[in-house]
Amino acid sequence: MNLKKISWVLPIFNEEVLIPTLYKELQKLQSKIKEKYETELVFVDDGSKDKSLEMLSLLFEQDKTVKVLAFSRNFGHQMAITAGLDAATGDAVIFMDTDLQDPPSVCLELIEKWEAGYDVAYAKRRSRKDSFLKKFTAYIFYRLLRKFADISIPEDTGDFRLISRQVADTLRQFPERHRFIRGLVSYIGFKQIAVLFDRQERKAGTTGYSLKKMVKLAEDALTGFSLAPIMIVGVSGTLLAIVGGAGVIVGLFAQNLTLVALSYATILTGIILIALSTIGQYIGRTYQQVQGRPLYIVKSKLEHN
Repeated sequence: MNLKKISWVLPIFNEEVLIPTLYKELQKLQSKIKEKYETELVFVDDGSKDKSLEMLSLLFEQDKTVKVLAFSRNFGHQMAITAGLDAATGDAVIFMDTDLQDPPSVCLELIEKWEAGYDVAYAKRRSRKDSFLKKFTAYIFYRLLRKFADISIPEDTGDFRLISRQVADTLRQFPERHRFIRGLVSYIGFKQIAVLFDRQERKAGTTGYSLKKMVKLAEDALTGFSLAPIMIVGVSGTLLAIVGGAGVIVGLFAQNLTLVALSYATILTGIILIALSTIGQYIGRTYQQVQGRPLYIVKSKLEHN
Protein backbone atom coordinates (compact mmCIF):
# COMPACT_ATOMS: atom_id res chain seq x y z
CA MET A 1 0.00 0.00 0.00
CA ASN A 2 1.47 3.32 -1.10
CA LEU A 3 1.24 5.99 1.57
CA LYS A 4 0.86 9.66 0.80
CA LYS A 5 3.85 11.83 1.63
CA ILE A 6 4.12 15.01 3.66
CA SER A 7 7.14 17.28 3.12
CA TRP A 8 8.40 19.88 5.58
CA VAL A 9 10.24 22.86 4.09
CA LEU A 10 12.60 24.20 6.76
CA PRO A 11 14.71 27.33 6.06
CA ILE A 12 17.87 27.48 8.18
CA PHE A 13 20.03 30.53 8.87
CA ASN A 14 22.56 30.33 11.71
CA GLU A 15 20.49 27.95 13.82
CA GLU A 16 23.18 25.57 15.11
CA VAL A 17 21.93 26.00 18.70
CA LEU A 18 18.37 25.03 17.83
CA ILE A 19 18.84 22.30 15.22
CA PRO A 20 19.06 19.39 17.73
CA THR A 21 15.86 20.46 19.52
CA LEU A 22 14.10 21.16 16.23
CA TYR A 23 15.01 17.74 14.89
CA LYS A 24 13.72 15.98 18.02
CA GLU A 25 10.40 17.80 17.69
CA LEU A 26 10.15 16.83 14.03
CA GLN A 27 10.90 13.20 14.90
CA LYS A 28 8.01 13.25 17.36
CA LEU A 29 5.72 14.49 14.61
CA GLN A 30 6.94 11.86 12.19
CA SER A 31 6.32 9.09 14.70
CA LYS A 32 2.73 10.23 15.25
CA ILE A 33 1.79 10.03 11.57
CA LYS A 34 4.09 7.27 10.32
CA GLU A 35 1.22 4.76 10.03
CA LYS A 36 -0.61 7.04 7.61
CA TYR A 37 2.09 9.01 5.80
CA GLU A 38 5.61 8.94 4.52
CA THR A 39 7.57 12.03 5.53
CA GLU A 40 10.34 14.18 4.15
CA LEU A 41 12.36 16.92 5.87
CA VAL A 42 13.73 19.43 3.36
CA PHE A 43 16.27 21.68 5.08
CA VAL A 44 17.51 24.72 3.15
CA ASP A 45 20.67 26.33 4.52
CA ASP A 46 20.47 30.00 3.56
CA GLY A 47 24.20 30.77 3.66
CA SER A 48 24.70 30.15 7.39
CA LYS A 49 27.98 31.32 8.90
CA ASP A 50 27.92 28.93 11.86
CA LYS A 51 27.94 25.11 11.93
CA SER A 52 24.35 24.71 10.78
CA LEU A 53 25.28 23.06 7.47
CA GLU A 54 27.65 20.61 9.17
CA MET A 55 24.91 19.60 11.59
CA LEU A 56 22.39 19.18 8.79
CA SER A 57 24.89 16.98 6.92
CA LEU A 58 25.13 14.73 9.98
CA LEU A 59 21.34 14.47 10.14
CA PHE A 60 21.32 13.47 6.48
CA GLU A 61 23.78 10.66 7.16
CA GLN A 62 21.60 9.16 9.90
CA ASP A 63 18.09 9.82 8.60
CA LYS A 64 16.80 8.80 5.16
CA THR A 65 13.92 11.29 5.39
CA VAL A 66 16.32 14.25 5.45
CA LYS A 67 17.18 16.27 2.36
CA VAL A 68 19.61 19.22 2.52
CA LEU A 69 20.06 22.13 0.12
CA ALA A 70 22.84 24.66 0.72
CA PHE A 71 22.80 28.09 -0.91
CA SER A 72 25.99 29.66 -2.26
CA ARG A 73 25.21 32.73 -0.12
CA ASN A 74 22.35 34.26 1.83
CA PHE A 75 19.41 34.71 -0.54
CA GLY A 76 16.79 35.36 2.12
CA HIS A 77 13.95 33.58 3.84
CA GLN A 78 11.47 33.75 0.94
CA MET A 79 13.99 32.29 -1.50
CA ALA A 80 14.83 29.51 0.97
CA ILE A 81 11.15 28.58 1.09
CA THR A 82 11.03 28.72 -2.71
CA ALA A 83 14.00 26.37 -3.06
CA GLY A 84 12.53 23.98 -0.51
CA LEU A 85 9.26 23.97 -2.39
CA ASP A 86 11.07 23.17 -5.64
CA ALA A 87 12.78 20.20 -3.93
CA ALA A 88 9.78 18.89 -1.98
CA THR A 89 8.04 15.81 -3.38
CA GLY A 90 5.18 15.40 -0.91
CA ASP A 91 1.46 15.27 -1.60
CA ALA A 92 1.29 18.08 0.96
CA VAL A 93 4.00 20.60 1.84
CA ILE A 94 4.37 22.37 5.18
CA PHE A 95 6.37 25.61 5.45
CA MET A 96 7.68 26.07 8.97
CA ASP A 97 10.24 28.40 10.52
CA THR A 98 12.99 26.71 12.47
CA ASP A 99 13.29 28.94 15.54
CA LEU A 100 10.51 26.95 17.30
CA GLN A 101 8.38 30.04 17.84
CA ASP A 102 5.84 28.28 15.64
CA PRO A 103 5.07 25.10 17.66
CA PRO A 104 5.66 22.01 15.48
CA SER A 105 2.68 20.31 17.15
CA VAL A 106 0.38 22.70 15.22
CA CYS A 107 1.32 20.75 12.09
CA LEU A 108 -1.01 17.95 13.22
CA GLU A 109 -3.95 20.36 13.04
CA LEU A 110 -2.82 21.58 9.63
CA ILE A 111 -2.72 17.98 8.41
CA GLU A 112 -6.22 17.36 9.79
CA LYS A 113 -7.56 20.27 7.75
CA TRP A 114 -5.88 18.90 4.64
CA GLU A 115 -7.45 15.51 5.32
CA ALA A 116 -10.80 17.30 5.59
CA GLY A 117 -10.41 18.58 2.03
CA TYR A 118 -8.69 21.96 2.39
CA ASP A 119 -5.93 22.86 -0.07
CA VAL A 120 -4.37 25.45 2.25
CA ALA A 121 -4.34 25.43 6.05
CA TYR A 122 -2.54 28.49 7.39
CA ALA A 123 -1.50 29.01 10.99
CA LYS A 124 -2.96 32.25 12.38
CA ARG A 125 -1.46 33.78 15.52
CA ARG A 126 -3.91 34.06 18.38
CA SER A 127 -1.17 35.57 20.55
CA ARG A 128 2.58 36.07 20.24
CA LYS A 129 5.43 36.37 22.74
CA ASP A 130 7.56 38.95 20.97
CA SER A 131 8.93 42.36 21.83
CA PHE A 132 6.56 45.32 21.89
CA LEU A 133 8.24 46.77 18.78
CA LYS A 134 7.83 43.51 16.85
CA LYS A 135 4.18 43.15 17.82
CA PHE A 136 3.41 46.80 17.09
CA THR A 137 5.06 46.86 13.67
CA ALA A 138 3.43 43.54 12.75
CA TYR A 139 0.02 44.88 13.75
CA ILE A 140 0.46 47.99 11.61
CA PHE A 141 1.85 46.02 8.66
CA TYR A 142 -1.01 43.53 8.46
CA ARG A 143 -3.66 46.26 8.78
CA LEU A 144 -2.05 48.33 6.03
CA LEU A 145 -1.80 45.23 3.86
CA ARG A 146 -5.48 44.47 4.41
CA LYS A 147 -6.35 48.08 3.55
CA PHE A 148 -4.34 48.44 0.36
CA ALA A 149 -3.69 44.98 -1.10
CA ASP A 150 -5.60 44.01 -4.23
CA ILE A 151 -6.35 40.59 -2.73
CA SER A 152 -7.40 39.44 0.74
CA ILE A 153 -4.33 38.33 2.71
CA PRO A 154 -5.17 36.94 6.18
CA GLU A 155 -3.99 39.07 9.09
CA ASP A 156 -1.51 37.84 11.71
CA THR A 157 -0.22 34.99 9.59
CA GLY A 158 3.32 34.15 8.57
CA ASP A 159 4.49 31.51 6.14
CA PHE A 160 3.67 28.69 8.58
CA ARG A 161 1.13 26.68 6.59
CA LEU A 162 0.31 23.49 4.74
CA ILE A 163 -0.42 23.51 1.02
CA SER A 164 -1.63 20.67 -1.18
CA ARG A 165 0.38 19.35 -4.10
CA GLN A 166 -1.89 21.16 -6.55
CA VAL A 167 -1.26 24.48 -4.79
CA ALA A 168 2.47 23.70 -4.57
CA ASP A 169 2.70 23.03 -8.31
CA THR A 170 0.73 26.22 -9.04
CA LEU A 171 2.94 28.28 -6.73
CA ARG A 172 6.05 27.04 -8.52
CA GLN A 173 4.80 28.68 -11.72
CA PHE A 174 5.26 32.16 -10.23
CA PRO A 175 8.68 33.50 -11.28
CA GLU A 176 8.75 36.87 -9.52
CA ARG A 177 11.94 37.83 -7.76
CA HIS A 178 10.44 40.01 -5.01
CA ARG A 179 8.51 37.23 -3.37
CA PHE A 180 5.89 37.38 -0.66
CA ILE A 181 4.88 33.75 -0.32
CA ARG A 182 1.83 34.20 1.90
CA GLY A 183 0.49 36.77 -0.58
CA LEU A 184 1.05 34.44 -3.52
CA VAL A 185 -0.76 31.61 -1.73
CA SER A 186 -3.73 33.93 -1.12
CA TYR A 187 -3.65 35.03 -4.77
CA ILE A 188 -3.77 31.42 -5.96
CA GLY A 189 -7.03 30.77 -4.15
CA PHE A 190 -8.34 27.22 -3.68
CA LYS A 191 -10.04 26.09 -0.46
CA GLN A 192 -8.30 27.73 2.51
CA ILE A 193 -8.82 27.72 6.28
CA ALA A 194 -7.12 29.18 9.36
CA VAL A 195 -5.76 27.24 12.34
CA LEU A 196 -5.30 29.37 15.45
CA PHE A 197 -2.19 28.99 17.59
CA ASP A 198 -0.11 30.83 20.18
CA ARG A 199 3.30 31.93 18.97
CA GLN A 200 6.06 31.14 21.45
CA GLU A 201 9.25 32.88 22.49
CA ARG A 202 12.41 32.09 20.58
CA LYS A 203 14.07 29.17 22.36
CA ALA A 204 17.67 30.23 21.72
CA GLY A 205 19.90 32.21 19.39
CA THR A 206 18.97 35.44 17.64
CA THR A 207 16.52 36.15 14.88
CA GLY A 208 17.77 36.20 11.31
CA TYR A 209 15.09 38.75 10.41
CA SER A 210 16.76 42.12 10.90
CA LEU A 211 14.86 45.40 10.68
CA LYS A 212 16.23 45.86 7.17
CA LYS A 213 14.88 42.47 6.08
CA MET A 214 11.48 43.16 7.64
CA VAL A 215 11.26 46.49 5.80
CA LYS A 216 12.14 44.77 2.52
CA LEU A 217 9.48 42.13 3.10
CA ALA A 218 6.92 44.87 3.74
CA GLU A 219 7.97 46.64 0.52
CA ASP A 220 7.66 43.40 -1.44
CA ALA A 221 4.20 42.81 0.00
CA LEU A 222 2.84 46.27 -0.71
CA THR A 223 4.38 46.78 -4.14
CA GLY A 224 3.75 43.19 -5.20
CA PHE A 225 0.05 43.18 -4.41
CA SER A 226 -1.04 46.80 -4.55
CA LEU A 227 -0.80 50.01 -6.56
CA ALA A 228 -1.60 51.95 -3.40
CA PRO A 229 1.86 53.56 -3.10
CA ILE A 230 1.37 55.25 -6.48
CA MET A 231 -2.14 56.32 -5.48
CA ILE A 232 -0.75 57.71 -2.23
CA VAL A 233 1.70 59.81 -4.26
CA GLY A 234 -1.21 61.32 -6.14
CA VAL A 235 -3.12 62.10 -2.96
CA SER A 236 0.00 63.53 -1.29
CA GLY A 237 0.68 65.69 -4.32
CA THR A 238 -2.87 66.99 -4.26
CA LEU A 239 -2.67 67.83 -0.55
CA LEU A 240 0.70 69.53 -0.97
CA ALA A 241 -0.67 71.52 -3.88
CA ILE A 242 -3.61 72.68 -1.73
CA VAL A 243 -1.32 73.66 1.12
CA GLY A 244 1.03 75.39 -1.29
CA GLY A 245 -1.81 77.19 -2.93
CA ALA A 246 -2.94 78.45 0.45
CA GLY A 247 0.61 79.59 1.15
CA VAL A 248 0.73 81.43 -2.14
CA ILE A 249 -2.57 83.19 -1.43
CA VAL A 250 -1.41 84.20 2.05
CA GLY A 251 1.87 85.43 0.61
CA LEU A 252 0.13 87.47 -2.06
CA PHE A 253 -2.25 89.09 0.42
CA ALA A 254 0.65 89.82 2.74
CA GLN A 255 2.67 90.99 -0.26
CA ASN A 256 5.39 88.62 0.87
CA LEU A 257 7.05 87.40 -2.31
CA THR A 258 9.56 85.34 -0.34
CA LEU A 259 6.75 83.28 1.21
CA VAL A 260 5.19 82.81 -2.20
CA ALA A 261 8.46 81.60 -3.74
CA LEU A 262 9.21 79.27 -0.84
CA SER A 263 5.73 77.76 -0.98
CA TYR A 264 6.07 77.05 -4.68
CA ALA A 265 9.57 75.60 -4.35
CA THR A 266 8.77 73.42 -1.35
CA ILE A 267 5.62 71.98 -2.83
CA LEU A 268 7.08 71.25 -6.24
CA THR A 269 10.21 69.68 -4.79
CA GLY A 270 8.20 67.49 -2.40
CA ILE A 271 5.83 66.27 -5.08
CA ILE A 272 8.63 65.50 -7.53
CA LEU A 273 10.76 63.61 -5.00
CA ILE A 274 7.86 61.54 -3.68
CA ALA A 275 6.69 60.69 -7.19
CA LEU A 276 10.15 59.78 -8.45
CA SER A 277 10.88 57.63 -5.40
CA THR A 278 7.66 55.67 -5.63
CA ILE A 279 7.65 55.17 -9.38
CA GLY A 280 11.34 54.30 -9.18
CA GLN A 281 10.51 51.44 -6.82
CA TYR A 282 8.25 49.85 -9.42
CA ILE A 283 10.62 50.49 -12.31
CA GLY A 284 13.57 49.10 -10.35
CA ARG A 285 11.68 45.93 -9.51
CA THR A 286 10.61 45.53 -13.12
CA TYR A 287 14.24 45.92 -14.22
CA GLN A 288 15.43 43.28 -11.76
CA GLN A 289 12.68 40.92 -12.89
CA VAL A 290 13.48 41.15 -16.61
CA GLN A 291 17.16 40.45 -15.98
CA GLY A 292 16.11 36.82 -15.69
CA ARG A 293 18.72 35.81 -13.14
CA PRO A 294 18.17 32.64 -11.07
CA LEU A 295 16.09 33.22 -7.96
CA TYR A 296 18.68 31.35 -5.90
CA ILE A 297 21.87 29.33 -6.35
CA VAL A 298 22.36 25.93 -4.72
CA LYS A 299 26.01 25.10 -4.13
CA SER A 300 25.36 21.59 -2.81
CA LYS A 301 22.48 19.18 -2.38
CA LEU A 302 22.17 16.06 -0.27
CA GLU A 303 19.36 13.61 -1.00
CA HIS A 304 18.90 9.88 -0.70
CA ASN A 305 18.29 7.84 -3.82
